Amino acid sequence: MNAVIFDMDGVLIDSEPLHYASDKELLKELHIAVPDNYLDKFVGTTNPFMWSQILKEFELQNNVNEILHKQLELKFKLLEESDYVPIHGIPELLHNLANHNIPMAVASSSSKVFIEAVLKKLTIIDYFKAYISGEEIEKSKPEPDIFLKTADILQVNPKECIVIEDSKNGVIAAKRAGMKCAGYINPNSGNQDLSEANIIIKSFTELTVEKLLSL
Repeated sequence: MNAVIFDMDGVLIDSEPLHYASDKELLKELHIAVPDNYLDKFVGTTNPFMWSQILKEFELQNNVNEILHKQLELKFKLLEESDYVPIHGIPELLHNLANHNIPMAVASSSSKVFIEAVLKKLTIIDYFKAYISGEEIEKSKPEPDIFLKTADILQVNPKECIVIEDSKNGVIAAKRAGMKCAGYINPNSGNQDLSEANIIIKSFTELTVEKLLSL
């Protein structure tokens, strides 16, 4: 193992309820009525991909960029008003990986400015050599682009990387990139099929450096 790549939403921070709240508000403004689990299928994908698919499905002519701007405003407001902390066990895992001199990066479908805002709020930004957004790649998860780009930035072989993900799309993307993957069951991320992951955990207290090295 030469590097560990973390997804952000639902892995470093339990922010899926934040995303869900902002997306539901936008759906309401667009007069779109959907089941509560409708957004689960988009967990792990980029916002441009999600909203372009929604507009296409409901045959709406709204501008995607305008929706994304409004969405980001809502998310920043919710983040600022919150008392979010890292998911239980994450600070200890980051500290232990740093002590073993294992490079870490974040590969998230969220926007670059939102990733930076979250990492700063959680006071964990200094652990990461890089953070890559879905905005910087052509194809969203479940395609492997974001993980391959992250490995390239870290200058490591993809086969020597381990990804930590909470979504079906993220796990598939990691495996398509030729990487090992640890799947984290986050109840707030919806009913995600993590079966393709090399290991599945319910808490980060289960995930030691030694366990990662053995994958």
